[in-house]
Amino acid sequence: MGPIPLQRDIVQRPGTVVAGQGDDPWPVARTSLPGIPQASAAARRFVRAALADWTGLGLPTTGEFGERLTDDALTVASELVTNAVVHAGTTVELLLRLEDSAGPEPAALVLEITDHHPARSVRDDRPERPDPAEYGRGLQLVATLAESWGITYRTGLKTVWARLPGDDRYGLPDTPAPDGAARGRGPRPRRIVTPEGGPVLRDDAGWAGGGGLSFLAEASGLLAGQLDEDLVAATAGRLLVPRIADWCAIWLESEGGGPAAAPRLAGVWHRDEARTALLRPALEKEPLRLPGSVGTGPVPIPWPSGATAEPTEGADGTGAALAHRIISGGRTLGAVLVGREGADHIPDEAAALLADFVRRVGLAVGAARAYTRQATISRILQRGLLPSKVAEIPGVSSALVYEPGDDGVVGGDFYDLFPCPGGRWCFVLGDVQGSGPEAAVVTGLARPWLRLLSREGFRVGEVLDRLNRLLLDDAMEAAEAAALMVAAAGGQQIQGGEQNQDGTQSRFLSLLYGELVPLPDGGVRCTVASAGHPLPLLLRPDGSVRPAAEPQVLLGIVEDVAYGSQSFDLTPGDSLLCVTDGVTERRSGRLMFDDGDGLARVLSGCAGLPAAGIAGRIKQAVHTFAERPPDDDLALLVLQVDG
Repeated sequence: MGPIPLQRDIVQRPGTVVAGQGDDPWPVARTSLPGIPQASAAARRFVRAALADWTGLGLPTTGEFGERLTDDALTVASELVTNAVVHAGTTVELLLRLEDSAGPEPAALVLEITDHHPARSVRDDRPERPDPAEYGRGLQLVATLAESWGITYRTGLKTVWARLPGDDRYGLPDTPAPDGAARGRGPRPRRIVTPEGGPVLRDDAGWAGGGGLSFLAEASGLLAGQLDEDLVAATAGRLLVPRIADWCAIWLESEGGGPAAAPRLAGVWHRDEARTALLRPALEKEPLRLPGSVGTGPVPIPWPSGATAEPTEGADGTGAALAHRIISGGRTLGAVLVGREGADHIPDEAAALLADFVRRVGLAVGAARAYTRQATISRILQRGLLPSKVAEIPGVSSALVYEPGDDGVVGGDFYDLFPCPGGRWCFVLGDVQGSGPEAAVVTGLARPWLRLLSREGFRVGEVLDRLNRLLLDDAMEAAEAAALMVAAAGGQQIQGGEQNQDGTQSRFLSLLYGELVPLPDGGVRCTVASAGHPLPLLLRPDGSVRPAAEPQVLLGIVEDVAYGSQSFDLTPGDSLLCVTDGVTERRSGRLMFDDGDGLARVLSGCAGLPAAGIAGRIKQAVHTFAERPPDDDLALLVLQVDG
């Protein structure tokens, strides 16, 4: 699909009256974009054209837009439009507004991106990519670049806005402050915004001073915040073009693909959006792989076809191209290729800055790959520790919500719902202390043993007794093995406490375990036991709520303990809610979700809802309790007797 045609509507509208300003209007530009992946590129073209139009009109409030303001506006527009497309999928309205000021406050550029799906919230995560070259990176870049940003909800609409200040950081002149100190962030290369494909004016000497250090500091923060190598490449490309180069391409080696595997082209960026589609095929024909003998220095590369925009005065349709290996930990992870049109070489100042920048790209790619490996292992391990599906109980509707914490490691929550001999159905909700490998060991031990003990016919309390003994025996074996390791190393074993000398934690487990037995005249008989776990709540059709179990000690702590259970009947319309502490201990400042029986109050308002409705209502209440997404595992199970 080619570029999206823009129907730009640049208008004037009155703004708020500022003292000394009178009735001067604010310039506004707006456009409408379809909810497709190409909308991001169209948004960037629109922003460039709008700023160029304002400058060309000689509006008294605009002047000449500096490079930093323009680049930040392009990045913010691209990110917000992409997020709207990914999360909402509706038509996107883009509004660009210049807020002028005659007072002490600097003018500002405001971008507003509106979609038509207000029910979908914007989250700082990594959505599924609609296109390899265009995908959202959440709001991290927006929060970094904008002076302020926010979300406005209206009937049928959701608007995400960002305000970019037009202070001296963005102005073209590098004017010294009255005391002689440098203003803003130091000298920067300069560029005057022109229509797509027009000339770009740079001052490469500025990179040798504070401008280069400022650029690298900003780039380091943005690159380090990405947890995916493709996000690193996308961020790097948008930082390089057009600040340092007219176009850029990045290749990444396939991890574990071996020396024969060709590197893949992770992305191509060109200051002229229309040229990107022409440049990419030319670069895909021969993947760039630099030999190790070239070291970390720049390598001149022949000028590729399709790289040049419409020839400008003094340009011959070619230019200079340099390549750098992307290296991390002594390993080659890919290559960066940049080009400048109409030049026979890239100046030393820009080349030196590029080398420093590529080193930071290498560190970011290496860190992203390490995170990806860990997250992949965790996902595979998590799938192996949880049931592939839960059983369906005759006469009982069930609803399950499970959300592992967003830290890239194996969570400590687990669940199960399975049939047992004698017409029984058993359910489990557990929470292992901690996360990662230690939690995985306990989960891998507890869940199959629970199934085995349940199917052997042990009563609910007896199942917990035997599982407690199993955890204690396993912890003792781990402690003895650790003591032998410490002794072999010449150290001393520390007695007592929750942490062993080798750093392993005692294996504690909170568990809610129960069984359901259908009754001949309808309803079910429920027997349940809680070992250090949030108590299950029983919801009656009239909205009354009460705890359905008694608190008991965690599993894996006390050796001489006998666990008890409570039995009761669930009649048609009754619902049993079981949760982990990711629900009850969800925090908002000093408050927790279950303070003052908060969970029971929310559950009481769910009377009359089906099991899935109750689960959804509780999940929504937990998420909206605090502004930030939950950072702990969240699991809840609803069992409702059919009416």
